[in-house]
Amino acid sequence: MRAPDAERRARVAVPRLRVPDAQDELVTALRVIREELELPESFPAEVEAEATRAAARASRPENDLTGIPFITIDPASSTDLDQALHLERDGDGYRVRYAIADVPAFVEPGGAIDTEARLRGQTLYAPDGRIPLHPTVLSEGAASLLEGVDRPAFVWTFALDATGTVTATTLERALVRSRRKCSYVDAQADIDAGTADASLALLPVVGELRLALERERGGASLDRPEDEVAVTDGRYELVRRAPLPIESYNAQLSLMTGMAAAQFMLDGRVGILRTMPAPDPETIARFRAQVQAIGCPWPEQQPYGEYLRALDRDDPRGLAVLHAAGALFRGAGYRAFDGEVPDDTIQAAIAAPYAHATAPLRRLVDRFVLVTCEALANGRPVPGWVREALPTLPAIMSRSDSLASRLDRASIDAIEAALLRDRVGETFDAIVIATTAAGGTVQLSDPFITAAVEGDVRPGQRVKATLVTADIATGATRFRVAGLGVVD
Repeated sequence: MRAPDAERRARVAVPRLRVPDAQDELVTALRVIREELELPESFPAEVEAEATRAAARASRPENDLTGIPFITIDPASSTDLDQALHLERDGDGYRVRYAIADVPAFVEPGGAIDTEARLRGQTLYAPDGRIPLHPTVLSEGAASLLEGVDRPAFVWTFALDATGTVTATTLERALVRSRRKCSYVDAQADIDAGTADASLALLPVVGELRLALERERGGASLDRPEDEVAVTDGRYELVRRAPLPIESYNAQLSLMTGMAAAQFMLDGRVGILRTMPAPDPETIARFRAQVQAIGCPWPEQQPYGEYLRALDRDDPRGLAVLHAAGALFRGAGYRAFDGEVPDDTIQAAIAAPYAHATAPLRRLVDRFVLVTCEALANGRPVPGWVREALPTLPAIMSRSDSLASRLDRASIDAIEAALLRDRVGETFDAIVIATTAAGGTVQLSDPFITAAVEGDVRPGQRVKATLVTADIATGATRFRVAGLGVVD
């Protein structure tokens, strides 16, 4: 599993639909979703006031690393920039610096911002706008690693050998300055054209080395294509966007940092890990049967990470397998500890201990991990306010993750219904990816969606599915089997 900046959710634009009144209906449906989930529309006045004061009086760290030409790589529209990077050769190996926004410099423990952030847990992304974790005067202003301005940061410095293995790690608070805000598209274009500067040009080199190490330790990733709304011949449709290579390489730096953070905390016997159990034998057996039926058998001796990496993401069968593979990546959570290291320290998809440490502007737990690691890395006690908060964080993050999932699912359901509203009665090619008591779940290849289907079906079966319901208000999209599809 990629560390997700890799966990940042895709932003989907609200489309102007061909059906004249569907746009208003979709806007209403999205607003109702927010109301039903009780999502906040703004920050309390005392939170905004405290954030404004914090932005104005932020102190400058004495440690000045503004001479290092950091850059950021994010989606083009992003302004809440958590990470900046710089890479250079170091003998036969490499030196990687990864600067993370110093949110704790702006948030007083127990203050109004801290209290509100603990209620929110994370930034939520919806098609009609995001619900930020922190006031934008901080998250998109004073704390964000924006181009051309000095910002406080936690700077991780990694020494890597020729294989990409980390041989030493330091962590310090320092003043940094990003020289350039790159989009993923621009960064990839520079690399492909050979015009990237020396630091950016090393990102694919180090990224490939880290990917090789991930394969060696048995790591795995779903790496699904993202859903986006696009217009074709005047018709809005959901389309797939495969991640660019640069996104995978950038994610490897985040993974490396999260693994280092976990090790600092395990060695110090205090902190909070992001954990996920390995799939149990029953889940593995069920998945093997599913992919066999879909037509993509999983070789008995092949690690599941290698199997998933080898799938053809342009083949509907490969995409169906990725959907089914979600069952292998369940049970992720947080494990706080202080004094006694827990038995279950592994994040199974990463195949190593791991912690969230690279997105403090958008995720609450990262702020506490960064402060913990910086203290441990420099031989100081972990602050009392952090230790007091650690036991409360798993429940906060679990609640927030659940809310984010509900928002994602409800929003995508409404958009899919809106995009298909004027196509009720049409028949589509689909592949069955699961069965249910009432029928099953099918994946359409055009548009790229999954939906419920009525009829006698089995996993892997190619079918013709007729759309019978596309209700924007409820997000219900339902198909009925109309016949068998073409068998490859």
